[in-house]
Order: sequence, then structure tokens, then C-alpha cells
Amino acid sequence: MQQIFNFLIRNKNNILFLFLLALAVFFTIQTHSFHKSSFISSANVVTGGIYSWANDFDKYMHLDEYNKRLMEENKQLRNVLTNLNDTISVENYTDTTSFDGTYYFRTARVINNNYAKPNNFLTLNQGKEAGIKSEFGVITSKGVIGIVDRVNDRFSRVISILNSDSQINAQLNKTSHFGSLIWNGRNPNIVQLIDVPRQAPVKKGDTIVTGGKSLIFPEGIPIGSIEDFKLDQSESYYKINVRLFNDMTNIGYVYVIENLDREEILELEREDEQ
Repeated sequence: MQQIFNFLIRNKNNILFLFLLALAVFFTIQTHSFHKSSFISSANVVTGGIYSWANDFDKYMHLDEYNKRLMEENKQLRNVLTNLNDTISVENYTDTTSFDGTYYFRTARVINNNYAKPNNFLTLNQGKEAGIKSEFGVITSKGVIGIVDRVNDRFSRVISILNSDSQINAQLNKTSHFGSLIWNGRNPNIVQLIDVPRQAPVKKGDTIVTGGKSLIFPEGIPIGSIEDFKLDQSESYYKINVRLFNDMTNIGYVYVIENLDREEILELEREDEQ
């Protein structure tokens, strides 16, 4: 306390000057509307900037939560739209996918992702407890990611589209000529569509989507666009390089697709084989 008193005594002239200066500024602002308006505007700019920065920081800290919430909302919307009865019409809704069957979408987050090996996998933070099983399809809003192959209670492993064992039925979006989608293990942005007949009107830039010959993916899920193409050695089929819509090196949240008609279809096909 004595130290504070000594400090005030030693600096009484400076303190008096600052007090008088503050008082003069106060009376100037109060008695002149222009100065008062300028001061208030300046104060608003400063406080507004602080509030804006704080709000941006808060948004950044909760970005993962916002993304998860958005994915949940999109999942619900997808489930409604893909399972609409034929007698129900949705005005102003356009989608390139044509779902032939009943599909259910779940959300999950990628917690591990390989893309630099010949056989790459992803790990999801959802498993049996969330209803996920093997041979469920995995996509993002941009396109196909892969197929679930292993599941435990809390996690699941996905065979990436960047895997030498991956083989997905795919087709040209414009003509429905189809082939098999594989990966040659080189570029993580490029996969190959093979066995497309030479009669197909292949054109650079055309879109490749999932085909209708699969019980895993609905027909019409986007995959990528044609980068280049050539005929194989027999000159009967095209080998097409497809640039993926997804950046496979940067995958966050995904949708896991269940075909609710799958088991019934497989049972019917098994009966035909007997």
C-alpha cells in the first residue's frame, strides 16, 4: 500500500495531466455532435471487429461439430428422397442418380486413410453397433469411396477404390455402356474403367457413374470424368482413365449405403443356382 502511495506522489503531475486530458476529451465529445458521432463510430468499429474475430474463432473451433450436424441432415434427406414411393412427386428436385431399390444411408467419419500403397484401406468410426455390415457401399457427396469389408462393434474397414482388389461396376452416364472399374496402383487421382465395348461413344470429359449391375451401390452415383482412353490389344474394348471427383487424399465424413433388398435378391439368385 505504501508503495502505491509513493508512486502516486512521485507521478502526481503526470497523473493530473492525464486526468485533465481525459476530462477535456470527454467534454469535447459531449458538447460537439460531430466528435461524439466519430467517437461512437470508432468504438463500434473496434468492438465489432473483436466480436467478429471471436465469432470466427468460435466457428472454427466447432467446425467439426457443424460438419457432423450437416452430414446427419443430409443423411436424413437422402433417405427420404431415395425411398420415395413412385406415387409421390417432389417438385423442383433434380438428381442424376436413379435408385432402383430401397437404400438406407448412414453417416461415419474416416479416422484412417491410406492412398499411397498398392492396396489401400480406410477405417471408419462406426461398426456393428451403428448397423454397418460388410459389403456396404461407401460414398461422399462427390462420389464413390469404396466397399466395407470388415466390421467389429465400433469400427469398420473399407476397401478403397484405390485398391488393386477393388472392382466396381461402372458405366458411361450418357449411354449406359458399362465396364469394370479398377486401379493400376499409380496415380491416386486416376482409376481405370476397362471392358467398355468399342461401340460406346467415349468422349473426354464425360462422366462415369456406378452401374446398375451391383447390389452394393445404387445406379448413378458419380465416380469421375474421362481423362483419356484407348483401345486394348484386341481393339474390341476401351481402357479408360477416369479422374476421380473425390480427392482420395482428403476424406472426412462419408455415407455408408445399405441395400435393404440385397438379401432377398441374393436368396432368389441362390435358388436359381440349385
